[in-house]
Amino acid sequence: MDPHQGRRWRGLPVEGSWRYHLLLAGMGMFVLGPLAGVTAAYMNFSLGFFVGGQVLAGLLGSAVTAGYGADGRHGANYIQTAAASVASMSGMGVLLQAMAWMGLPQPPAWHMALYLACVGMFGVGVGMLYTPVLVDRMRLAFPSGLAVANILRALTDPLLLRRSVRQLGGGVTVGLIAGLAAARLPLLGAIGLSASTFGAGLIVGARIGIPAVMGGLVGVALQPTFVSIGWLQAGDPPRKIMFLIALGTIMGAALVDMALIFARALPRARRRAAQNEPPPVADDWRRVNSMRLVGWVLFWAAATVACGHWLMGQPVFYLAVAVALVFLFALVNGISVGVSDSNPISSAFVVTIVILAALGLRDPGVGLMAGAVLLVATSVACDMQQDRSTGWRLGTPRAMQFRYQVLGIVVGAVLAVVFARLFMAAYSVLLLDQTVLKADQQPAEWSSAMTYKFVGVLRSLTDDLPFQRTAIGLGIAAGLGIELLRKWVRPRGFVLDAIVLPSPYALSFGGFVNLPTSLWLGAGGVAGSWWAARAPARRDVPEDMSSASLFGGGLIAGDALAAVAIGVASLLAVLT
Repeated sequence: MDPHQGRRWRGLPVEGSWRYHLLLAGMGMFVLGPLAGVTAAYMNFSLGFFVGGQVLAGLLGSAVTAGYGADGRHGANYIQTAAASVASMSGMGVLLQAMAWMGLPQPPAWHMALYLACVGMFGVGVGMLYTPVLVDRMRLAFPSGLAVANILRALTDPLLLRRSVRQLGGGVTVGLIAGLAAARLPLLGAIGLSASTFGAGLIVGARIGIPAVMGGLVGVALQPTFVSIGWLQAGDPPRKIMFLIALGTIMGAALVDMALIFARALPRARRRAAQNEPPPVADDWRRVNSMRLVGWVLFWAAATVACGHWLMGQPVFYLAVAVALVFLFALVNGISVGVSDSNPISSAFVVTIVILAALGLRDPGVGLMAGAVLLVATSVACDMQQDRSTGWRLGTPRAMQFRYQVLGIVVGAVLAVVFARLFMAAYSVLLLDQTVLKADQQPAEWSSAMTYKFVGVLRSLTDDLPFQRTAIGLGIAAGLGIELLRKWVRPRGFVLDAIVLPSPYALSFGGFVNLPTSLWLGAGGVAGSWWAARAPARRDVPEDMSSASLFGGGLIAGDALAAVAIGVASLLAVLT
């Protein structure tokens, strides 16, 4: 049989061969990964957040595998999985910047890279553990995951491409122009223009977008109250305390959903055991060796603690607590990503420091290294879940995606240290501790908001702030109460579901971000629902490839391309 049969382009490696995987891994790890990685590093140093690498890598990776026809979507998915892991890890160089701000000695480069790699490997395993819950059972949207799936399906299938090129191409063009303009025009920056956020809104719809706006408005309305009771200082943004309440809200709602999942699964398991029934057979592409996965998680959890203690000189107790907290925040943040495309990793870092402070931690250096476990592992775990949502839509084998993500972690851990030292060597302003600078001394182009948040909370370790724990508890109670009511009432109408009893997961988005960001997501959600209601149903494309979701995915991809252009230009300036 001709090995080229079924492929459009001759000369490409046979699918499944070692040359095939070498091509895909090389493109993901050494070409698209570093491209997205320098973008993530630049955005974290300049803004304090970064655009995920999934959509960009999916867009470019599909060009590599287009020669395989429709089956090329799996290869492109492998490429984007590796590249997104490289990008996610590369953005973690802000930990080195935080060390510089606090005057801590910089560890040897290989010590830091090995520590980050151990944490990343642990995060990969935890993310895979939660995939059956968040992706298979809860069926969360994962907007970027859906965008990647649509891009890969469209760009590797000529028929789908012809039917969706207008929406996808239009979205990419608009997103690219908007991303470049927002970075250069102060007016657009002032209104918080974000093409990717608007695009995510188009994908999730008004039932998610409107509650996100409501969450932001609640924070604004409660700001005077928070100031009067001492939870905020005059002039502080509402999200300085609202993000704690928002995290608690997700925790409370997750308690209800997880309890229901286990309550439904336990009787089935007992019935199968009583009747001696074999466990249900999963589809081939979903199969993962559970015992090996648990062993992987335990091994890398131990490696993280050992590396943190022996190489980084940190106490075992606080490292172990941080490792345990990853299991909580990988679920909580994974739900947030699945609902709104927002991964509040810096908020998880801050809450971890609050918890460690309650356990007696007073050393900022120890807090930084322990918090790094949450920062890196949660980021990687949520990337894993996002990638699996794409694979779920495409039928891509999970075990193989797991291996590609592991490869990306290795390269990304090294690049995190390399990019951090490159940028800090070229721009000495990045070494200035902005937490002690006055307003007129703050650098205009390098706000480093994530580092600012880290250092700010670490410097507060000498003071115990009980109201922070109260805020988390308040959020848990709110999320628990709302989700219980939703399960009891089962809201069906739009007003009840989106306004009267909105999803706590969607509501929490407004607590993590500034109000303009919530407004952009809400505007996109309303526009997406309006578009879906007016557009006729299409039978020539998969059900989840609506015109609104295609255009929204294009906006996310275009915004990512703009970020890449700016990040590469910045790196070239560093090197020259």
